Amino acid sequence: MTSIGFSDLHRGLNIEIDGQPYEVVEYTRHKMQQRAPVTRVKVRNLLSGSVTEKTFQAYETSFTPADVESRECQYLYTDGQFYHFMDLESFDQHQLSKEQIGDNLNLLKEEFSLEITFYNGAIIGVKLPTFVNLKVTISPPGLKGDTAQGGTKPATLETGHNLNVPLFINEGDTIKVDTRDGKYVERAN
Repeated sequence: MTSIGFSDLHRGLNIEIDGQPYEVVEYTRHKMQQRAPVTRVKVRNLLSGSVTEKTFQAYETSFTPADVESRECQYLYTDGQFYHFMDLESFDQHQLSKEQIGDNLNLLKEEFSLEITFYNGAIIGVKLPTFVNLKVTISPPGLKGDTAQGGTKPATLETGHNLNVPLFINEGDTIKVDTRDGKYVERAN
């Protein structure tokens, strides 16, 4: 396996540090007078999601590329215990637990396409598209003049996710939801 030097670092690069996969979030080089340059790297652990900052001597260290791969998959169904996905390229099927999917479960609907991330052949994460369209199943009617709270009301989506929507959204409407924070964006066509 080839090693990665400091001149090859860039945002989004996947590297291994102490046997763990990390994604480079940002990095800076500092050259101090009469000393070797120092590189500060901010990295996100791909297993835990935590972000840390590490400092390295520029000429003493090289990195190993992490064996991280993302594949586009489609959500098929759940059997109550596991959630089943199909790789859209190889048609292999993968099963994930609720813990592996995490908060993405609130916005997951059958036949959705998403990315599954693998590290050394094992699944380490699921990433939904930035926006998804979902149907509103429960939403009380908005009352005329009820705008003291910013003009929103509670709604439940077809996946069971609860959020606030504008007063003009009705049951049966399809809305666009931001998967990063689970909030309403706009009414979908």
